[in-house]
Amino acid sequence: MNLRLAIPALLLMVGGLGACASKPGGDCCCMADKPPLRHVVIFKFKDGTPPEQVAAIEKKFGELKGKIPGVLDFEFGTNVSPEKLDQGFTHCFIVTFPDVAARDAYLPHPAHQEFVGILKPHLDKVFVIDYVVRT
Repeated sequence: MNLRLAIPALLLMVGGLGACASKPGGDCCCMADKPPLRHVVIFKFKDGTPPEQVAAIEKKFGELKGKIPGVLDFEFGTNVSPEKLDQGFTHCFIVTFPDVAARDAYLPHPAHQEFVGILKPHLDKVFVIDYVVRT
């Protein structure tokens, strides 16, 4: 293979021309000169909340990615830490935005507000922290 052609192709694959190389498969989550914002939301559900309701809330939260512009990525999981420092919080959700402005548009968005309405009756506590990614 011609190296003059292979090197630019390799740079494109690893994100060397402005794309974010932090996501496998070449998905671009940000621009190299503008780090993304992570919106971290941690839930403690009310005692007695049925597992089916928790599963429905998890699903509804994930659906916001397809409903609200500016949501680049969504992931979540449940606590598996052996340290016993969770204070009863069980679920961690991370929503990635390209910037603060996208997060600011997300919060009052009708789809997000609808989700909050579904969530609130089952929520005991919530902890939220946002940060701009630094490496």
